Amino acid sequence: MKKLWLFVLLAAIAIPVAYGQANLKNPSALKERAPAVYKAKFDTSAGVFVVEVHTDWAPNGADRFYNLVKNGFYDNCRFFRVVPGFMVQFGINGDPAIQSNWVNATIPDEPVKQGNTRGFITFAKSAAPNSRTTQVFINFKDNSFLNRQGFSPFGKVITGIEVVDKIYSGYGEQPDQGHTQAEGNAYLTKAFPKLDYIKKATIEP
Repeated sequence: MKKLWLFVLLAAIAIPVAYGQANLKNPSALKERAPAVYKAKFDTSAGVFVVEVHTDWAPNGADRFYNLVKNGFYDNCRFFRVVPGFMVQFGINGDPAIQSNWVNATIPDEPVKQGNTRGFITFAKSAAPNSRTTQVFINFKDNSFLNRQGFSPFGKVITGIEVVDKIYSGYGEQPDQGHTQAEGNAYLTKAFPKLDYIKKATIEP
């Protein structure tokens, strides 16, 4: 009987995990609208921090972030770009089989309503229009020059900014994004073993 209950328990855990993995390979399936204001908790190797998101600041960014967090995209992701006095960046999935589906899953640009100041979180993008996908960064300081470049913050760290400050920065910008996209955590954990990472990201009730 105990073995049967154990099997049922494991199956109950495996089904949602498999479902989430399938969703993460299909960006078009993750289109849920975010609440007007919500909180995302990040349990990391450096500690816990909480982001409060305001949808009216950047609706496209807020919705995308909500779906990514809720479906486990950021779980086990490394903080692969940490520049002291500037920002910390994450959002390349550790599994290339998942990440490859998001390379072209862009969201439209939107007006900058909040400044890129300390603790504010923003989607990364290239110089091309409408190029935001899954990567985000948290500003370590006032980076208002990014406002003119169209980087629109959608939330801010309200708890644990001291945790964000101590995320390992010894590698700076050394991790190669091309290799990270292609090889995921297999590359990062071998070449840059001291990188901090997200254990689990969840939407707070």
